[in-house]
Amino acid sequence: MESKKKGFSEREEGKSCAELLEKLEEQLCSSNASVRRQAAFSLSWMQEDGLQILKATVFGDDSESTKNAAAYGLRKMRGRMKKLALDIFKKGLKHRNNSTRDVCSHALEMMGEGGTKPPKKKKKAKHRIQDVPRKGKPRKKVVLQRVHPNRR
Repeated sequence: MESKKKGFSEREEGKSCAELLEKLEEQLCSSNASVRRQAAFSLSWMQEDGLQILKATVFGDDSESTKNAAAYGLRKMRGRMKKLALDIFKKGLKHRNNSTRDVCSHALEMMGEGGTKPPKKKKKAKHRIQDVPRKGKPRKKVVLQRVHPNRR
């Protein structure tokens, strides 16, 4: 038995691909985090087309959660596209938008490239309640006595 492949013309194939890219771009801006990440992962497999959409999302005026999903997609790029994604993150460190810089810095850290993050501040020593000296008279110790000595 021979399995028949459905033949698409180049025009039909290009149209369906464009529809899929539009659908994934809409899902990338979804309110559901799982849908955003799935769309970003799917776009990471789409080579140049997916790279352009994810790049536009990272540098665009989208919310930080959408930018994080796009950065996730860029981190999941394979092969030669991974180098292009690294270049995008490095350019993002110099971007004027704070959220874009933060997302790119975090993505570079996740990829092991080390983003430029400010040094962590030292935590102040917390005083425990026991360390604070008590003012005034010391408290009397309260001794609990049984009301009925024969009962347990």
